[in-house]
Amino acid sequence: MLLVGTALGGWSPLHAQAAAPATGSQPAPAVAQPVAAPAAPASSMIRSISVRGNQRLEPATIISYASILPGQSYTAATLDQALKDLYATDLFNDVNITGAETGNLVINVKENPVINRIVLEGNKRLKTDKIMPEIKLAPRQIFTRTQARSDVERIVELYKREGRFAARVEPKIVQLDQNRVDVVFEIYEGDKSKIRAINIIGNDAFKDDRLRKEMFSRESGGVLGFLKSNDTYDPDRLAADQSKLRIFYLTQGYADFRVISALAELTPDRRDFIITYVVEEGPRYKFGEIKAESALRDLPAEKVMEQVKVKSGEWFNAQAIEDTVTDLSEIAGNLGYAFSNINPGYDRDPAKRLMNINFRVEETPRVYVERVDINGNTVTRDKVIRREFRVNEGDAFSAIKVKRTQDRIQSLGYFQDKFEIKQSEGSADDRVVLTADLQEKPTGQIQFSGGYSSLEQFVLSLSVQQNNFRGMGQSLGAGIDYSRYSRSINLSFSEPYLFDRQVLLGGQIYRRDYNSFNYSGGQKNTTYGQVSTGGGLRLGFPINEYTTLATRYSLVLDDVTLSKSFYYTDPDGNGPLDSQCDPLKAGRYLCDELGKRVTSTVGYSIGFDNTDGIRPTRGQRLVLSQDFAGLGGDVRYLRTRADATKYWGRKNGIVLSAHAEGGYIHPFSDGPASGADPIRLTDRFFGPSPSLRGFDIRGVGPRIQRLFYNAEGVLDLETAKKVSDAVGGHAYYMARVEVEPPMTSGLRSLGIRPSVYVEAGSVFGLKKPLLNDIPGICALTSGTGADAVTQFKQLNPGQTKADCATLLVPGANDVASFQPGSKEFFLGNSAKPRLSVGFGFNWVSPFGPLRIDLAKALLKQDGDEDKVFSFNVGTAY
Repeated sequence: MLLVGTALGGWSPLHAQAAAPATGSQPAPAVAQPVAAPAAPASSMIRSISVRGNQRLEPATIISYASILPGQSYTAATLDQALKDLYATDLFNDVNITGAETGNLVINVKENPVINRIVLEGNKRLKTDKIMPEIKLAPRQIFTRTQARSDVERIVELYKREGRFAARVEPKIVQLDQNRVDVVFEIYEGDKSKIRAINIIGNDAFKDDRLRKEMFSRESGGVLGFLKSNDTYDPDRLAADQSKLRIFYLTQGYADFRVISALAELTPDRRDFIITYVVEEGPRYKFGEIKAESALRDLPAEKVMEQVKVKSGEWFNAQAIEDTVTDLSEIAGNLGYAFSNINPGYDRDPAKRLMNINFRVEETPRVYVERVDINGNTVTRDKVIRREFRVNEGDAFSAIKVKRTQDRIQSLGYFQDKFEIKQSEGSADDRVVLTADLQEKPTGQIQFSGGYSSLEQFVLSLSVQQNNFRGMGQSLGAGIDYSRYSRSINLSFSEPYLFDRQVLLGGQIYRRDYNSFNYSGGQKNTTYGQVSTGGGLRLGFPINEYTTLATRYSLVLDDVTLSKSFYYTDPDGNGPLDSQCDPLKAGRYLCDELGKRVTSTVGYSIGFDNTDGIRPTRGQRLVLSQDFAGLGGDVRYLRTRADATKYWGRKNGIVLSAHAEGGYIHPFSDGPASGADPIRLTDRFFGPSPSLRGFDIRGVGPRIQRLFYNAEGVLDLETAKKVSDAVGGHAYYMARVEVEPPMTSGLRSLGIRPSVYVEAGSVFGLKKPLLNDIPGICALTSGTGADAVTQFKQLNPGQTKADCATLLVPGANDVASFQPGSKEFFLGNSAKPRLSVGFGFNWVSPFGPLRIDLAKALLKQDGDEDKVFSFNVGTAY
């Protein structure tokens, strides 16, 4: 089998692998060129016309393409035109006409082959499905060299758009039987063309390095060069860099700055580009006279001047002027002038190098909302969006209300970030049309995690949350968790607009089976178990535009238990029915918590929120909530919590936030007769949710640490086995300052939001529990079998195993034994702040929202447990 690779239009011949076997070797088709017709008499008659070499086309069809007929007179020019007409059809690789001397014409043709298939080879960076739409050749079509050249140019252009200017494409054909061919495009992709150097000519006021920092483009190389994404050549970015340079100079007083030329030169090896900018800085100006004129009665010149952000004598700054115009337009919009015309007039004084500015506010009519158009919502119902509008059809236009509408729609979380309501002229000068072009995003979230460890064994967690159920803005959620230490199931639902009124109604039912644990010798050990079964209802409604009131009621049955086989003791040997929680084994603080209790709670929350969306960049949130337990049930307390967050968005893209929260729980009873704390363990604060970053869950606050005596009843603080239990507090506080740095538009579009933060907080206020210090228990058994009698004596602090001999004097046949005890310490009950610093990384990844935190605890108290790394991941649908 012989495969013939044929170069097209002068390309060098190479062999290509055919997909189907050829019936025989064929010579590579030569480049077809029109052949002059044989000499003919000045005027002759065509006697006959025949066709030779045709395989697919009928002779009559070919003769019709030649536009000649028997009986027609002809000349050399006639035959030349016939050849051109035949070549113009792109059906033939070669054509000639013979027999002109006798008038018996013979048209000899070699038909272009039919394409069997198109094959791409060598493309790795660009997938086949992206290249194939650019190829116009197709199977079962006639192959032409002209079309092949065009396809090559389009493929190369596609690679240039990807920054691969060294890409080459060589088309080959593989001859098959029946005049068919496979067309093979051999692609050499090459590397992305980097920016080797950025040169700037004509700059005196600023150095090259300073100007390069203002550009989007960066030079390739450097220690972290492999992390760069903006060091590849992009013609569009070249234009953007010129604009960035001009903006920078205009903010520095150079009002006449211009870029004379921008040249991108490809290096001889076609691997990199060298970019050269030639600039003219011009003189530097200061602001001269600043004045204002206004034709609007509601916005006189005096008020205009109050909003002006520039002063005479300062360096000229075009950005400050633009900010002033933006602020004035917003003020005019709030007064009902949707299409205010505010023009800053520039008056140069080249001699003094001053720029005089006159802010002119032109007269425009007040406008009214003619129509509200909503586009792009395929799942969300129109009424869900329209009920968030704070300006309706027929209302006077208000920029403040339009902005508030944007914020409210953004806060729903159903649509893309940073959308805006567009304004366009209506049917008259005093009419405006508001258009919300929306792009819906997934509003559901599925979180699933699973794993196995020697401590937890199988760990499974599945939760489903739909925040726009049925497209009506309702929330529906369900979750299941299972592990060795925790099992729960819950179901929740909320309707934010009950009966189409702004009243929220929601409910939740759940069952949680939680086993607390402590650490002993680096291992987790189960302590108490808590089974909670309950549910609740909530009702909320707005007080005003930014303030809401929410009320709630919940009823929960808690059952706190301890393992009887491990933590209980049978003091008189009468069996498990008479066994009791042993403070020596469990600690007195746990023994006091056992039993079933019903908690009936009623509460409310008042919240203020004027932030601008799900991921706020400005505004504040304030929430005060209180819950009273005692409307029936077994416990009585008042829990108060408050939190506040403030956001500041900077023009350079930085978002600064400050957050503070705290809580206090006040008991209305004296607690157990044993003197234990009146607030039970399961109701106390264990810190902010989920935890203070840099510390483990329940890693801050009051805790009881138990150190065990050795077999001799001696306590060695350095080597003693330790157990630490978090017991919570009556009060807590937490404060955080967080900064999100500016991100490029590309990273923002990927949903990447890093941040750095400082956090401080504490949990405290717990009544010191009764603590055990029992070196051990001495036991002396007299007799055997049913007649055996055992005496027990508890050692006091300071005594050891040796003191058992003085407490219990053994007889000749008595058996003595010793059980080591433990000593408890109360730690961490301090309001002194714990402090941590860290770095967080949020990413809306293809597999769901991901949060990673790396934090370092700087200030700790005795007993605190820190943790450096934490993460959380889910998926959206």
